[in-house]
Amino acid sequence: MVRYVALGDSYTVGEGVEPEESFPVRLAALLLLEGAPIADPEIVARTGWTSGDLRAGIDRADLSGTYDLVSLLVGVNDQYRGGGVEAYRSRFRAVLRRAVSLAGGEAGRVVVLSIPDWGATPFAEGRDRARIASGIDRFNEVNRAETDGLGARYVDVTGVSRRPAPPGSEALFAPDGLHPSGVMYAEWARLALPHAIAALGGRLS
Repeated sequence: MVRYVALGDSYTVGEGVEPEESFPVRLAALLLLEGAPIADPEIVARTGWTSGDLRAGIDRADLSGTYDLVSLLVGVNDQYRGGGVEAYRSRFRAVLRRAVSLAGGEAGRVVVLSIPDWGATPFAEGRDRARIASGIDRFNEVNRAETDGLGARYVDVTGVSRRPAPPGSEALFAPDGLHPSGVMYAEWARLALPHAIAALGGRLS
């Protein structure tokens, strides 16, 4: 049985949507369709967590054994609270190494997702969207460099989070206007699927 643990913040919890609509559950469902005998994903994430909070949360979680697949998405709260890029680099590097450890030391089993751009959401109406986007880009430069440096896999979901919303596309967002809807999470899962399949290697039937 394939073991999958998802590490992160509200984007991993699936804030504002039903559990089955969250990114990790949708990814697991796609892997099941691909023939992976995958168990329900374990989730270590909480709304509002920074990368430092996530590291502490992993320490507190009752995780045992080795995972065949680990996903990691964290950093939006570091950016939102005005934290520095280099401080984020240090914290992200630490939590990424924990993720690799959970994967039995196999960095190729870790799939990192980029930070989506919350400045492109209805919640950010009236804010400096360009400044938010610039900040998100700097944080993503850090997590991508650290991911590549360790040999883990990287998925860019920032681009799709910035696509102009067509008329009547409120379904792209949860009721709070900030978090993605199940429709957006499904797109993230689709983008992550090839990387997850590669991470699992021969574990598909």
